[in-house]
Order: sequence, then structure tokens, then C-alpha cells
Amino acid sequence: MDNIVELHRRAVAGIRPVLARVTPADLGRPTPCAAWDLRALLEHMTGQDRGFAAAVRAARAGDEVGVSAFEPHPLGPSPTTTLVAGLDEVVAAFAAGADGPVLLAEFDRRLPLEVVAQMHLIDTLVHGWDVAATLGVQDGYVAELDAEVVGAALAMCEQIPDDVSRETIGASFAPSLPAPADADPWTRVLTLLGRDPAWQPRPVRA
Repeated sequence: MDNIVELHRRAVAGIRPVLARVTPADLGRPTPCAAWDLRALLEHMTGQDRGFAAAVRAARAGDEVGVSAFEPHPLGPSPTTTLVAGLDEVVAAFAAGADGPVLLAEFDRRLPLEVVAQMHLIDTLVHGWDVAATLGVQDGYVAELDAEVVGAALAMCEQIPDDVSRETIGASFAPSLPAPADADPWTRVLTLLGRDPAWQPRPVRA
């Protein structure tokens, strides 16, 4: 995918309106990621954004960063401000490029920038849906998704192994779920990554 960096930028643009809706009062809400409430999910997301950005910047400088660069990042008093700053970092890092393979320390692998951008694109799109679903606005999120970005994400998801590795602790994705034969591309993305498209937010206990 020669235009993967541009597709990644458009994926990031697509989740910004959802992140702008997050308030501190939402942070205790349950999410489609069963082990995480919204705070934990968002801290994971911005930690990943900053980690990917740091890894690409390091590769450009002929250096590398360790696993700690990818750790969850505190949201601070303004979750949206923190999240947007992380997104800006990773978009700028990908746009500037890298002169060689990028070390993703949390996976202990060196990968071409194009593959790194593909990985982060999928993470961005699907976690954007997680946040939208948590807030009960997933229909609006899906309606505004960039069709070309979704098509690229689907092609990538179809290449991710769906084996016993998904059942291990800390696996990036849950085992895939069945999808209707006539499922649209976005539904197929979700089910390939173990997400239930019918997931609905539950009331927060007082």
C-alpha cells in the first residue's frame, strides 16, 4: 500500500470527533475491551500513540526505544487534550518517515515503516470504535468512516493469523467471531478482530 501513511492520517482524523466527546465523567464506563474501563482503554491508546511515534523517531535517528515507551500514559485533567497530543505525535512521526526498520520493542520485532503504519492504523480504527461504542455513538462513528481506509484495514485484518496465539494473556486480538455472509467491510473488520458489532454500553453503577 504505497499510500499507507496517508491512509493512516485519515484514520486518525476519523477518530478525533469521538475523542472530543470524552469527558472525565465518562472514564469509569465499561468498554468492549472487557478488562478495561474507558480510562484504561484511553491510557492504553495514548501510550501506544506515543510509543509508536517514539519508535519511528528513534529509527529515523538510528536509535531505538524500549518497551517502556509504549506503557499506558496518564490522561491528566483534560483527556481529549492528552489524546490529541498523542495522535499529533504519531501522525507527524509517520509523515517524517524512517531510514530503516522500526524496532517495536513490545513485540521484539523490527519492521518496515509501512508495516508499522498498517498496525497502528488498525489499532486506531478499532479502538476508535471501542470508544464510540462505550459512549453509545458507534453508529455515527461507523457512518463517517472513510471507505478506502476501511477497505485497507480489512485487507490487513485478513492477513492476521487467527490461531491459538490469540488465546494467550496479553494477546493483541481476541479470537475471531463469525460474521454474516453478506457482512459489510466494517463488520468484517470487527469480527475478524474478535469484536461483537452488536455490543452495547451498559449503565454505569452508582
